[in-house]
Amino acid sequence: MKSNSHCDYVVQLNTDRDVMEPPVASDYGFGQFVALETDHQHWAVGIIYNSQLLNPTFLNNGPQLTSAPDPLFTPDLIQETKTLLNVVLVGTLIQKSNQIYGQQGIPRNVVPVNTPVFALQEKGRHQFHLSADARPQFKYYGHLLSGGGAFAAQLTQQVLTELSASGLFKNADQRALQVLCRELAWKNTLGAMG
Repeated sequence: MKSNSHCDYVVQLNTDRDVMEPPVASDYGFGQFVALETDHQHWAVGIIYNSQLLNPTFLNNGPQLTSAPDPLFTPDLIQETKTLLNVVLVGTLIQKSNQIYGQQGIPRNVVPVNTPVFALQEKGRHQFHLSADARPQFKYYGHLLSGGGAFAAQLTQQVLTELSASGLFKNADQRALQVLCRELAWKNTLGAMG
């Protein structure tokens, strides 16, 4: 893991050489909520906004090894391809007694290097979108638009659409989400035409 800023982290995806059960594609797709945490501490909630595939041998025109290496002598033949994920941090999960809720916005603490990153399951996403008084919240809208990289508008629209369909928000809160979603869709359409 490395960071480009306080809220912009780059995470290296584990492979079958690193862990017994590596993540599957649905665990790290565009717009996936993730938790940066250890067994002892939750550090942040983030959203995947970009991916990069690193392959050092891509377009390598230098000398090539034979395609059938000697199985007894292959110390240099390590798979060096990597998948990197860009994650924008949008808040933290707070636990007080039996209640877990989201503190949305820029996390105060710096996430330590090599902190594990996990897909945030539906229950965790739901808890993150509740305030301390158990009301629905979506306070990171502006932060996501400014910190979500080149695809920020599409990312924000995807998150809005998924939140709107989740059933978490009701009545006026649901209508406000739908208005934000339509407004952003309109801006995205006009931006594509210009």
